[in-house]
Amino acid sequence: MIYANLLYFLVVIFLYSTNIPPPKAHFSAWTTLALIAGACYLFARLSSRMFARSLEGASTAYFSVEKKLTLMAVALFAVFIYGLDLKYYLHPLSFGDHLPVLENFAGLVVFFLLLAIMWVQGRPAYQIIFQRRYSAIGFVFSNVKANLPIVLPWLVLSAVFDLLALLPWPGFQELLVSSWGDLILFAVFVCFLALFFPPLVRRLWGCKPVPPGPLRDHIESFCRRQGFYSEILYWPLFEGQVLTAAVMGIVPRFRYLMITPALAATLDQEELDGVLAHEIGHVKKLHLVLYVVLFLGFSLVAGVLVEPLPYLLLGSDVFYQLLDFLRIRPDTFLAVFAAVFLLLFMLLYFRFIFGYFIRNFERQADLWAFQVQGTAQPLIRAFEKIASLSGNIRDEKNWHHFGIGERIDFLERCEQDHSLVRRHDRKVYLSLALYLVLVATVMVVIPRLDTASLAKGYETKYAEAVLTRKLREEPENSLLLQMLGDLMQKKAMEKKAIEAYEKALRINPMNAELSNNLAWLLLTARDRSLRDPERALTLARTAVLLQKKGFIFDTLALAYFANGLVEEAVAAERQAIRLDPEHASYYRRQLEKFSKAAGHSKSGDE
Repeated sequence: MIYANLLYFLVVIFLYSTNIPPPKAHFSAWTTLALIAGACYLFARLSSRMFARSLEGASTAYFSVEKKLTLMAVALFAVFIYGLDLKYYLHPLSFGDHLPVLENFAGLVVFFLLLAIMWVQGRPAYQIIFQRRYSAIGFVFSNVKANLPIVLPWLVLSAVFDLLALLPWPGFQELLVSSWGDLILFAVFVCFLALFFPPLVRRLWGCKPVPPGPLRDHIESFCRRQGFYSEILYWPLFEGQVLTAAVMGIVPRFRYLMITPALAATLDQEELDGVLAHEIGHVKKLHLVLYVVLFLGFSLVAGVLVEPLPYLLLGSDVFYQLLDFLRIRPDTFLAVFAAVFLLLFMLLYFRFIFGYFIRNFERQADLWAFQVQGTAQPLIRAFEKIASLSGNIRDEKNWHHFGIGERIDFLERCEQDHSLVRRHDRKVYLSLALYLVLVATVMVVIPRLDTASLAKGYETKYAEAVLTRKLREEPENSLLLQMLGDLMQKKAMEKKAIEAYEKALRINPMNAELSNNLAWLLLTARDRSLRDPERALTLARTAVLLQKKGFIFDTLALAYFANGLVEEAVAAERQAIRLDPEHASYYRRQLEKFSKAAGHSKSGDE
């Protein structure tokens, strides 16, 4: 359940943190509040009905309903963000982007509100199934404490980063935004996880030391024989009725071995030793450290992929096809496309890569029982009891652990062939080596990509998409039409350029540059069927009357020449030279062409 909740919160954090608030909300504040309240009411009614049905089953039915409703809460939260502009209304809490952690915290509060609605509706079923009384507030608070350790590291890291960014030290700020700054922050984060996080989680989860007595004496003696040291705690997970154990903490001084009271009461001494050997195996095989490495790997790879992603999108025809089909703002679509890609990467990474390793870490920890007890039979018996008493879950599959039945079958095979233990260790180590090589390769290769060349030639295509979108919003904007015409002319899409110029002229007929640009295109179009010298001359004369500039007289000269009025062309080109001496060399070449046609000598042109 903890690993599943981790995925849910990762998605929620990602959706919220990557969302960019729009400049203007789709709905007013009161309308948005009413829609959110209505959605929460419907979610509450649905939760009540689904939990009522869970009473027909055992605890597994309750957890199944909770899982489905949590997924619905994630989907509803996404609707709040993207459909109701939740972040737009929470953005002022960041104090002008100086403290984004406050805005992020407010977003999480909204998601926890949805979860609280679910928990309140599930309380009656929970009380019946687990035989425990709670007030509504007490039940919500208990669940918040159970889930808070999942999001707390992110909030702490965000707060530290925001506070450091406020320090008035320019050199320090440069370090923060550098790759070294990222590594330093991650190192601080790991220190927090190692030193302060386990004691904090212990308090939040209400774990208490196993009282002195035969059980504690036996566990301490067993751990000492393995060279393992930690505090031994009772873990009151779901009233302590769940049959499970865990180990937490990288540093021995802040390490905790946790068992639920139900597990201690259910297993005999040998079976309990098998479970303890499993938890000790996690420490001996450095799995707690490797979890941090896997999180670091995701952070590094995701950070590197972010850089070239926009260029890859801009260089893809699919991007523009979707843009034209969906008819949304290009910058918004670019941001959403990148966010969806990273979200999918995150889900695939944690579901398959992270999931692959933690499944095999669990199996590796199971096999530590051979190292400690010489046999896996006590652990197999413990698994059989856990599967039976937890609602006959022996054959259920699990993405983050192998199913209990799969684990038992593998242990029994290892009893017959001990070489499988070494082979599995080798498989894990080779997988880790391959993973590190791939991460290192990505870190070296991706930053060396020539990102500028990836999008080469697509700048105009993106500009066209932006202009087309803006013209849908402002179809009577002559300046946008003129810019579109200029762009189409640059892309040699002459017919579209003429259409854009003509539409702009109908809106703004007294624009000299528009008349000039259209005249020039009607004179020089590669597609000769589009040329119209007579109309070009009319447009060029109009442009000269409106604005006397060198390039406009140059167009007029070409229009005269195209209509056989060579002397007029020569006179107009001379006027262009007088008005725009900076480009005189070009105008003189034109003048020479016109002068020869008129029978003038070159010396007479001066």
